[in-house]
Amino acid sequence: MFDTIIIGAGPAGMTAGIYAARREMKTLIIGKEVGGQVVWASEIENYPGVKKIQSFELIQNFKEHVESFGVEIKTDEVKEIVKKDDFFEIITNNTKYETKTVIVAIGLSPRRLAIKGEEEFAGKGVTYCANCDGPFYRDKEVAVVGGGNSALDAAEMLSKIAKKVYLIHRRDEFKAFEALVSEVKARENIELVLNANISEIKGNTKVEKIEVTNNDGTKKEINVDGVFIEIGRIARTDLVKELAERNERDEILVDEKCRTKTKGLFAAGDVTQIPFKQISSANGQATIAALAAYQYLQLKAGNSADIILDRSIKKNA
Repeated sequence: MFDTIIIGAGPAGMTAGIYAARREMKTLIIGKEVGGQVVWASEIENYPGVKKIQSFELIQNFKEHVESFGVEIKTDEVKEIVKKDDFFEIITNNTKYETKTVIVAIGLSPRRLAIKGEEEFAGKGVTYCANCDGPFYRDKEVAVVGGGNSALDAAEMLSKIAKKVYLIHRRDEFKAFEALVSEVKARENIELVLNANISEIKGNTKVEKIEVTNNDGTKKEINVDGVFIEIGRIARTDLVKELAERNERDEILVDEKCRTKTKGLFAAGDVTQIPFKQISSANGQATIAALAAYQYLQLKAGNSADIILDRSIKKNA
């Protein structure tokens, strides 16, 4: 029986693990991939106290920090959370666990284009992570789809590796930061394909070309070796659909203590309704979630000597 099981091994999950372990809670982190969404970034330049750091280095720092407190990280996928009388059963692909509290920190998932060829060529030229797969396309031609910060960041990064980058966006203006837009427009090997969508991805055993449909209905084909889809992230939270309230974007609704409607179930990071999806804000929420989970257990046990009492928590415990 664990005191808490944290679902998700990104910045929020790792932070929650650190704070839970420092309260001497028996803690387990379960995640499909260590690092979470950080693996999709190349460099991090807005993490407090660190001017610039490679994403893999930051992930390794998180991992080492968590493990220094004796917290185990399991690479697995949680398939179901079952609420029992006074604990939870966590069912994964490989086993079952029991825990007194749960912290959901699963982040967001990449949004799909839902076009012909996307699923067929996934992992064969279609990718959702420029940082992960960019190095495989050195001196090749690639397409990036999207108009936000993630898309332009991917295009800028790939322009340093690939021979040619086509940046395809359905509008004629970008939603990214102006400085990033200016940087992308200044790159000679980035070609902007605006007011257009990819309508099909083609190839034999791997991606060879894309069909682009302009907003006026005209079509053309562009030869590329890879397609990087950067059109946003979505919350996949059916895991807790019976245990937590969600908004229209399927984000988990939590209060100021990161509590859901189910006692003992907490959520933190990008998967919640928090408006700004940043590492630092995810870390802050995860800190609150871990400490709130600790308070929940202490108050439930009637042990309040070493915690700051919160009347609203005590009332709901």
